[in-house]
Amino acid sequence: MKTTSVLLGLAFAAQLSALGSAPDWPQFRGPNSSGLNAGGHPPSSFGPGSNVLFKVEAPRGLSSPCAAGGRVFLTAADGGRLLTLAFDGATGKQIWKQSIDADKPREMHKRNDPAASTPATDGQSVCVYHATFGLVAYDVSGKELWRKPMPGMLARNGSGTSPAMIEGRLILNCDVEESKSFLAAYDPATGKELWRTSRPTFISGYTTPMLWSHEDRKDIVVSGSLQVTGYDLSDGKERWHVGGTEAVSVCPTPVEGAGQLYIMSRSMGGSKLPPFALFASSIDKDGDGKISRDEIPRPFIEQGMFSGLDRNQDGFITEKEWTDALAMFAKAEFGIFALKTPVDGELGTNSIVWKHKKGVASISTPLFLNGRVYVVQDGGRLTCYDAKTGAKAYEQERLDADGDYYASPIAANGLIYLCSTRGVVSVVRDGEKLEVAAKNDLQEPIFATPAIVGDRLYVRTDSHLWSFGR
Repeated sequence: MKTTSVLLGLAFAAQLSALGSAPDWPQFRGPNSSGLNAGGHPPSSFGPGSNVLFKVEAPRGLSSPCAAGGRVFLTAADGGRLLTLAFDGATGKQIWKQSIDADKPREMHKRNDPAASTPATDGQSVCVYHATFGLVAYDVSGKELWRKPMPGMLARNGSGTSPAMIEGRLILNCDVEESKSFLAAYDPATGKELWRTSRPTFISGYTTPMLWSHEDRKDIVVSGSLQVTGYDLSDGKERWHVGGTEAVSVCPTPVEGAGQLYIMSRSMGGSKLPPFALFASSIDKDGDGKISRDEIPRPFIEQGMFSGLDRNQDGFITEKEWTDALAMFAKAEFGIFALKTPVDGELGTNSIVWKHKKGVASISTPLFLNGRVYVVQDGGRLTCYDAKTGAKAYEQERLDADGDYYASPIAANGLIYLCSTRGVVSVVRDGEKLEVAAKNDLQEPIFATPAIVGDRLYVRTDSHLWSFGR
């Protein structure tokens, strides 16, 4: 078995060497979470009977495919076990599967899944974050390399963040409840923690860290509660922070291009909570001056608001907890904005180049492509901005493929791929006017962002992994 493992590792390394030193699609949305494969030429038209290279069954999960050295990696959930799977990128054959036991999520939105985090790989280690367990890493043959349990974490609605491979480091953003949030860097080969920065004021975020290289500096950028923050790649120390985001549940990951950073959030969308006395007057049935889980309206439970407002997690929302939340929400902003290089330590709007509140998505990440920024909203509405000025080329144009859009846009060869939860992949041409090149119905829900590897498009649907190509 040891000899077989070594031979598989050598074969994988040879494949990777032939493809170049960088993995093909190493993490959520590929290189630096950009969503771009500059040299890829996947097809624009595809479906159950067109340009299918393979279709294989895959256990349910919301994580996106990541790929390196001819293999595709996914996470999935099976009962109380969390899985990591490797598939042959050419044939779809499952090469290996590993599983770990994990605690049941303390809270989970009905549309979320325990396997929401996308793996990250440097071509040698496949690193996975399971929110109810922690980090675990495997080598390319599926042998476990290391694990780092992180018990007791609570993320409102369940987790959604994914780890990132950035210049030889595994970077994890863990924004949770109960003042336990942190950002940390690890050695992908050994799991050694290189640095850790506490983020106690950040709550329940779902963004993936990314790298912003500018002016001979390298910043790890994380978007979260009320602000976007830059950290020194080498030691994790905060360099700058700029306000302008929502207070809770920030989902879209920042993207960079044209010398700027593009940040988006829209969880509350300007919604306000009423004063505690007014709210409690109709639902505090026992008159004890606090609100129990049984008393609060059901949507507050389903949307994760109860656990977010119940800061000490004692099962009740007090007037103080409600008032503290009101104060935090009052500082929140929503929208999309462009950020130029900020001054170290800056807090304010001096670095914001432009900002819009319309044409903003709550979950999917924006896409920068050829001097333009694209955003897809639920209902199949696409907006295109000039990246430098914020001028709108078009706004909330319909794709004729409705439904929710949880997957983020990706692009290659001047084509943008947009996936609806109803299973329709709309392919749009890059440009200042909306031009839909194709609409492809896979007839299965799509929640995960696809991957582009060379001329292949990998799409994870509700129960399958597809590969499309010519």
